[in-house]
Order: sequence, then structure tokens, then C-alpha cells
Amino acid sequence: MKIIISTNTTWNIYNFRLSLIQDLLENGHEILAVAPRDGYVDKLEELGVKCYHVNLNPKGTNPITDLNLVYQYSKLFRLIKPDLILSYTIKPNIYGNIAASLLRIPTINNISGLGTIFIKNSIATYIGKFLYKLSLFSSYHVFFQNNDDKSLFTKNKLVTKKRSSVIQGSGVDINRFNFTRTKNNADKFLFLGRLISDKGIFEYLDAAVTVLEKYPNKEFLLVGEIGSNNKTALTLKELNHYMNNYPQIKYLGKIDNVIDLLQSVDVMILPSYREGLSKSLIEAASMNLPIITTNVPGCKDVVEDGFNGLLCEVRSKFSLEKAILKMIDLKEEDRLQFGLNGRKKVINRFSTDIVNKIYLDKINEIINT
Repeated sequence: MKIIISTNTTWNIYNFRLSLIQDLLENGHEILAVAPRDGYVDKLEELGVKCYHVNLNPKGTNPITDLNLVYQYSKLFRLIKPDLILSYTIKPNIYGNIAASLLRIPTINNISGLGTIFIKNSIATYIGKFLYKLSLFSSYHVFFQNNDDKSLFTKNKLVTKKRSSVIQGSGVDINRFNFTRTKNNADKFLFLGRLISDKGIFEYLDAAVTVLEKYPNKEFLLVGEIGSNNKTALTLKELNHYMNNYPQIKYLGKIDNVIDLLQSVDVMILPSYREGLSKSLIEAASMNLPIITTNVPGCKDVVEDGFNGLLCEVRSKFSLEKAILKMIDLKEEDRLQFGLNGRKKVINRFSTDIVNKIYLDKINEIINT
């Protein structure tokens, strides 16, 4: 079967779908990638994945401009003639799906997160719901990464219960993301993600400042892209203000291979406002790290309060401060146990073996239809 994997970046395909691609190739499928070209095209083509460019701006919000994507996708799909399209991220899910439906190509969609338009109700929210309803109408199946997102879509009649289900993210390679942790003094805390407001970056920094007043020997690390094309992004000026006043706050830049990084820290923190299912939290849990995150969809699905980490209130630096101080005050053996519990949870629910089998079963269902 000729299968397209369509997302908003080839970086996304390589970093989130690599294990799935390998399993699909081993099962005799031909895999093609449709996404804006970036530095990961060569890596995908080395695997035998042919890449096709689409001119897509992931941050653009003008639906009139984005309608041109329907033409681009239609042109590519006619050229490639795929048997199936696996689609991820907002614009490929919407505009790629519309093109696929016009050409009667079956699609499996993955709603990996709802984005800002669903966090704050606005005109964009209503437009987004309309576009999702229009585009997902013809999907063979729609995967969601948490039950809250699935319920929201079915309640708003954007997709039917029969053609939708929950999948545990993109999975994590539990053999690669594995580290035996023998000590944990809660000295190094890590924020890993886009440095934007919706990820809770400002709550993280403000909570760090307060904690450092009491525990000046602690470190708070940030990893992610600075200067993101997002109006809520942390600016370099703002970041420098924090680091100049508190040298224990350190920005490490954007890192692709996070395994060594996760080995070097003691606690993962993600105060996000909402996630599909946070891959960074799953990877951290797989590395036996205790986690502090918010009690919101996509985060609470990974962390059980008091079992493998601590949950705090969303948009509250005070609640986050309290959780960090509680983590510091725990006995070391309790932090280590959090890590062990998280690892077990990942093995049982979030491994790539489990996630990829769900995809392969669904693809075989299409083949046998």
C-alpha cells in the first residue's frame, strides 16, 4: 500500500513518527512524506521515504490564504496517487482532508492537540470547528490523544463516536528512553517545550524566582525554541531579564536529542494550559523522572498526582511554586519511586509497540474492506 504521512514539518515526521514509519516499511508499505521541507528531508530519504514539499505556514491564521492549501494538496495527491493518507497537525488535517475527500482517498487523522483556538473562545474557535466538521466528515477514522478532546469533538458533532477513538500519542521507544536513576536530590528542574504562554513558560519562570529565594542552590533549565512566531512567545529580552537576575535560570537552546538532557536533570516541569498528549512528559516518565505538570487534558493523562509526580492548577504560579517546594521537601526515596512508577506506566500504556499496533490494525482493516 502507498501511504502518505502528512504533517506541518518534516521535523515532526522524523521526531514523532520514525518508529511508525519503520514498522510500516517492515510490513511492506511504501511511505511518502508531504510537509514543508526542512533539515530532516535527507534523514527521511535515507530511510527510503520520498518527500514532497507543500508551502504551509503552521502559524498563519487566515483561512482564505490557507484555502490555497487545498489546491496544493490536490495537485500532490493526484501526482502521488496514494492508497491512504495518515494526517497529523491542524492544517494537514483540515485542508489536506478536504483535498483527499474530493479525490476519494481514505484518510486516518490524528488530532494531536487543539491549539490556541480551543483554549480561548473566539471567532477563530467557531471557524475552526466549522472547518474541522467539514474536513473530518469523510475521514475513515480519527484518533484523539485524550478523552477530553474526543468528547469535545463528538459533543460538537465534529466527528462521530463510531469513527473515532483515543490513541496514546505517538508512543515512546522504551528501550532508547531508559535510564536507571540511583539518586535524585531535586537540584535540577527542566522545562522542555515551546517557550510560549500556552505552555506555561511564564508561570515556570515566576515560580522559579520564588523558589530560588528559598533554595538558591537549585537550577531551572529551559530547552526550546526562542523567538517562536507566536504572539504569546517569550522574548529574548524577557528571558535575559530573568537570567541576569538569577544565574540559576539557564537557557540551553533547542535540543533534538533529549536523552542525555533527561539523564542530567532531577524533575521535569510542564505547566501547560492544554495538550493533546505531551510527548515530552511521556519521554521524561520513561526516563524515570518525577514530573510536575498541570491538571489539564494531555498532562493529567500522563501524571497521576502522588503516583509519578505532582499536579498543579493551570495558569497559577502560586500552585506551581507549592508543587515545586513539595517535590523538594519529599524524601529522596519518594522522588525515586515517582520515577519508577512513571516508567511502569509508560511501559504499560505509551510504548511505540502499543501505539504502532493500533495503526497497523486500522490500516489492515482498510485493506480488508
